[in-house]
Amino acid sequence: MEGARRGPLNGPRPSPARTHAAHWCPVSPQFHTARVVLLAGPSGSGKSSLAARTDLPVLHLDDFYKEGHDPTLPLVADSTDIDWDSALSWDADAAVAAIVELCRTGRTTVPVYSIATSSRVDREVLSVGHTPLFIAEGIFAADIVARCKELDVLADAICLRGRPSTTFRRRLVRDLREGRKSVPFLLRRGWRLMRSERSIVARQSALGAYACDRDEALGRIAAAAAGRRAAHVRDTPVAPAPATSGH
Repeated sequence: MEGARRGPLNGPRPSPARTHAAHWCPVSPQFHTARVVLLAGPSGSGKSSLAARTDLPVLHLDDFYKEGHDPTLPLVADSTDIDWDSALSWDADAAVAAIVELCRTGRTTVPVYSIATSSRVDREVLSVGHTPLFIAEGIFAADIVARCKELDVLADAICLRGRPSTTFRRRLVRDLREGRKSVPFLLRRGWRLMRSERSIVARQSALGAYACDRDEALGRIAAAAAGRRAAHVRDTPVAPAPATSGH
């Protein structure tokens, strides 16, 4: 359940981000297809903030969560809590379909999801125009790396990596501010995720997302915008991994 939904974020930018991706990706009326950068990482790792800094169009993959009444939602082991950190709580098929439609037509209709109510509250049209690159960010982005690569729409796949304690603080402040869930739930979830953060990053890396910090991620996105596809996207086979909890 990652970051703020939409809108650019203010604040100082690291040196790799001084040139916006809007300049990296000049609009061309002759360009009718696009590629996607999948931006993964633990909840609270800064995916939404980084995506906003690029000035590229952004597809928020959290909007493809299942609704709270869905009987297929998984539970945390030995608990009655819904496991929103399991990929089984998310509609991967719909997310991939939206990415492919954006790549091929430049626009798609996406759900608008309320994490506080665990429900889809609206639908809206997302357009990337003629920009040849966009970002799809969310904690489950790594789970669709293999499918996007097979469909030949993948420019790069990145997993943001940082300090677990920093991620814990950032995630808790955000979730409390936005009233996402009850305080006891957020504390239980936050402690569980902090303890498992390194294994989360390892799993997403195994799924084909390159683990790095914010500055390196911005550099890779700039390279993708310039048309230089990452070597691991071109050449490295991605083995499927089970959709288990761990975000």
